[in-house]
Amino acid sequence: YIYLFFRKGKTPRRPPPKYAPSSQKDPVGVYCRVRPLGLEDEECCIEVISSTTIQLHAPEGFKTNRNGEYKETQYSFKKVFGVSISQVELFEHVAKPLVDDLIHGKNGLLFTYGVTGSGKTFTMTGSPGQGGLLPRSLNMIFNSIGPYQAKRYVFKTDDKNGMEVQNEIDALLERQRRENNLPVPKTTSSRQKLDPEIADMIKPEEAYKADGVDEDSSYSIFVSYIEIYNNYIYDLLEENQEDAIKPKPPQSRILREDQNHNMYVAGCMEVEVKSAEEAFQVFWRGQKKRKVANTRLNRESSRSHSVFIIKLAQAPLDADGDNILQDKNQVSVSQLCLVDLAGSERTGRTGAEGTRIREAGNINQSLLNLRTCIEILRENQMCGTNRMVPYRDSKVTHLFKNYFDGEGKVKMVVCVNPKADDYDETLLVMRFAEMTQEVEVARPVDRPICGFTPGRRHRNQAFKEELSRKLEERGGPIDRDVPSVINHLAHSLPPLPSSELTDPNDDITLPRLIEALQNRHRIRQMIIEEYNKSMLQELDGNLISKDNFIHEQNGRLAEREKIIQSNRAEMDRLEKKTKMQEHKIDILQKTTKIYEGDKRSLQQELETRDQRLQREQTDKRRMEQRMHGVVSDTQHKWEKECERRVNAKQLEMQNKLWVKDEKLKQLKAIVSESKTPGRPDPPSLSGDVMKTRGGGQAVQFTDIETLRQDRKRKSSEGAPANGERKDGAWTDVETRCSVAMEMRAGSNMGPGLEHHGITKRRKP
Repeated sequence: YIYLFFRKGKTPRRPPPKYAPSSQKDPVGVYCRVRPLGLEDEECCIEVISSTTIQLHAPEGFKTNRNGEYKETQYSFKKVFGVSISQVELFEHVAKPLVDDLIHGKNGLLFTYGVTGSGKTFTMTGSPGQGGLLPRSLNMIFNSIGPYQAKRYVFKTDDKNGMEVQNEIDALLERQRRENNLPVPKTTSSRQKLDPEIADMIKPEEAYKADGVDEDSSYSIFVSYIEIYNNYIYDLLEENQEDAIKPKPPQSRILREDQNHNMYVAGCMEVEVKSAEEAFQVFWRGQKKRKVANTRLNRESSRSHSVFIIKLAQAPLDADGDNILQDKNQVSVSQLCLVDLAGSERTGRTGAEGTRIREAGNINQSLLNLRTCIEILRENQMCGTNRMVPYRDSKVTHLFKNYFDGEGKVKMVVCVNPKADDYDETLLVMRFAEMTQEVEVARPVDRPICGFTPGRRHRNQAFKEELSRKLEERGGPIDRDVPSVINHLAHSLPPLPSSELTDPNDDITLPRLIEALQNRHRIRQMIIEEYNKSMLQELDGNLISKDNFIHEQNGRLAEREKIIQSNRAEMDRLEKKTKMQEHKIDILQKTTKIYEGDKRSLQQELETRDQRLQREQTDKRRMEQRMHGVVSDTQHKWEKECERRVNAKQLEMQNKLWVKDEKLKQLKAIVSESKTPGRPDPPSLSGDVMKTRGGGQAVQFTDIETLRQDRKRKSSEGAPANGERKDGAWTDVETRCSVAMEMRAGSNMGPGLEHHGITKRRKP
């Protein structure tokens, strides 16, 4: 196995993240908010039909541009918020369930999406008197956990997206060290005057509070604020040293993965806040650094994606309900990400130039990557495919990949502008929203409950109140000394007699006073002795009871030690077994990785061969088509050539037939002249004597081409003797010529014919 593993020399891949199994899934909650029109007489292209459906109408002139192929479309959402819906109603339906999940240890993601100028920033941030989702979420969080917050620096973040817990003394030292030595900016106190731009965001009657908050835990809130500009991550809470001559540009941050396979921004500043006002003041300090610009469509157009992260750390109290349990494994961290995505835009409409064109291109590209990831997730879930989701193509999708993999709820608010100029962009936004609703995210599991008895904080508080009441009834603190107790009891001693001296010779007053003082001193000594005896007896009883308790606890401790020893032995055995199993698992994993590598290489080779076979088949089909074309062309060519040759041959044969007819006419004339007496002899005809198939001989005239005589055939056809024939009996040219010559030779084979070169046919 070791040889097989090191054969390829590859570093083993880290195992994939192990999420808690959850068979229940929830679809992504998509909401729609319609922005009011800027002008009353402006044309509107969106109509709210019901609380869950809207309808898009084509503006005037749109059908002409689209050749009349447009038809009105309807889109459904989880809930539609019209122009008259307030910020409170929007928060109650959208963000309030996410804040409840945050307080109960679950993660959440909420982002706004839409074209530029559709009201996304107003929905997320709001304005004075109309606070958005972000300030209302902060207000609800601190209204719910306010009485149970831990002191500052009890929870401490590390550099690896983790959370540590320390006692109050260390927290106090940490606070003094940070405030006095380190150049860490102090957070804004809630008592200071707020910025007038963010003052009075939420009215007191609009405040919300979560139900079912765990009173036996301590909480602390950390906030961070980042922006993604041109696909680079910048920390908006980072304090840069201001240099008027040469300002230092902000440093971009990188994404990392923690031990739980969650993505986080490395080196991002996390500020601990203790009130909603302080948290929103921190947010507003970062909001002023966000990249905005003035475009033709929006006076303050966001040029980056902003992400405000609220991280809630909570840890249970100890068994006494007084201090936080000093166990890092018991610290639970949940976070809520509020994302304000930059709006998609067309450079032709915004009139962007130079840097603005580059910003718009990066914004549109990141939104396109988001749509691609959503589309592939939807395809994998609906079609059962296993395509890789390209989260790493964009910082936005890479940062929130854990949420789509089942790390929390995901909600989206689609903001739309009903004006007719944004109709094309709104149509694309609606299609993306419709596709996003079909993506399902695994429901997060509940965190484990601590094993301590519930109600510890309440019992501890009741005990302290009862103790204070008892001390007040007894007249003082419980740890006062004995003289103070005696002085308290001295008021019950006999009163002193009058000690006024009117006569220097008075011998009664002084002895009486001395006697009274002696009496009081004797009573006091008796009281002190009785008190000491009672205290000694009480202390002896307490000591004996404590000795018995210690003896009993020692016995229990010995039993527990035995149990611990047996448990340790069992743990050692299980650890050895676990190590052995882990070793086997490592070997199997290495072997599996080797086999997977071989499988991938074989699959690649198979794909290569398939591609080669497809190319060969394509070449073969192309060659067949080419040969078929060549054959068709050749066949057509030869058909034309044959037709031409046949026509030429027919013409040639017609010419030959005409020549034969002319010669036959001449021959007829010669024969007729030979029968007429007194006519001069015809010109001599020469011919050759040829043997026939039947063994006879025939004369072949050299002056007439291919004239043959076949006497046997002529006789069998019943030709009349002595030249007698009927009209129409002979149709063949050769037959007529041979018969004519035979008749002439048979009638008179004289010297005249021989003189002309005609030989008599000899029979065998």
